[in-house]
Amino acid sequence: MAPAVAQSQNPLIENGQHGPHPSFIQVAKPYVFEQKLQECMAVTGVTEAKEGNLRTQGVAWIDSVRKALQLPVRTYNTAVVYYHKFRLVHVDNEYSFIDAAAAALFTACKVEDTLKKSKEILCAAHNLKVAPSEQLSADDALFENHSKAIIGLERLMLEASGFDFRSRYPQKLVLKLAKLYELDRETVGKTAYNICIDIYRTFAPLKQTTSTMAIASVELATRLCEAQLELLQGEDGIDYNRWSTTRQEVMETLFDILDLYTHHRGSTIIGQDHPIESFIAIRIALNGESSAHGYSRYTEEIKKKHTTNGVKATNGIKPTKENHDTREGKAKSASPILEPVSATGARGRVGERGRDGTVRFMLDPERARLEKDLVEPFFKVEEEEYEVEVERERHR
Repeated sequence: MAPAVAQSQNPLIENGQHGPHPSFIQVAKPYVFEQKLQECMAVTGVTEAKEGNLRTQGVAWIDSVRKALQLPVRTYNTAVVYYHKFRLVHVDNEYSFIDAAAAALFTACKVEDTLKKSKEILCAAHNLKVAPSEQLSADDALFENHSKAIIGLERLMLEASGFDFRSRYPQKLVLKLAKLYELDRETVGKTAYNICIDIYRTFAPLKQTTSTMAIASVELATRLCEAQLELLQGEDGIDYNRWSTTRQEVMETLFDILDLYTHHRGSTIIGQDHPIESFIAIRIALNGESSAHGYSRYTEEIKKKHTTNGVKATNGIKPTKENHDTREGKAKSASPILEPVSATGARGRVGERGRDGTVRFMLDPERARLEKDLVEPFFKVEEEEYEVEVERERHR
């Protein structure tokens, strides 16, 4: 009986696999399109309003603490990207957004070689909330347990990012573009720089390239300051092919920034410096341009057909968000989209590394695809049927 019990407890046999586990491979994803972002949020079960609040609050915490520690803006860029990717993989009720923001900043300090201890980050955040007479030092025992929790989240932060240490710094390109097109440095230049910092409060850094974010920041600053917009448009304006981007990608980034300034003005740098009517007027002008050229809201978008299980919808009513949420009720317990995949197609949670198989991280998707194709035939179960005639003895 003992071998039978051990066999039933083997997860490989239960899943129809034989032999050793092929291990999981997670390929680093430097860019995540809007459709994947929506799928990740649907799997984690977070609403759009709650997601926006947690996203802006976490980025605001990172920005305030990095200023208190006098960290460069490149550390801020890397920390915010880690924070966004971490929230796409892990459900919000598994952690506090402050812990995730602190772990992202702690990891970014190591990546960008601006080393800070976890206790120093927690101490700076604590001192921002108290009076000068009540401020503590980083060696205080108050930060001991919290510091260990932040160090524990560091591994999950790196796994969520796929151990991808490549970062983008669009602020440098913003200054170069402002100088190249002879824009006013004190008005347009500073506004574009602040917009480029605010852009990290959206998901644009996960979707767009450095040049796309920089061009969108400069154009929005030019529109807000009512500068000479013709310097950026027309034949003598920005050559999108030179910067390896398209007008549609820039338009998508502009709409993302305008959504931020419309719904979360208080959490931004320049949102309160301009009236909301200015952002609405810019949106109307961009909507007209988008309609004239036939641009969709998102550049990379695949429209899925709604299914009704073979039943025609009554009175032509399309499935609503509430109905979609009820049909996808089990999605909250499902695996997130950005999880490692084995050679047999099985998925495993990022935080459960080593439970069923080893998770290996790769930067080259072509190498991961080649390895999967080479390994997959060895895990296919082939069965053959034989017909054998057996003579039965006659009973006397």
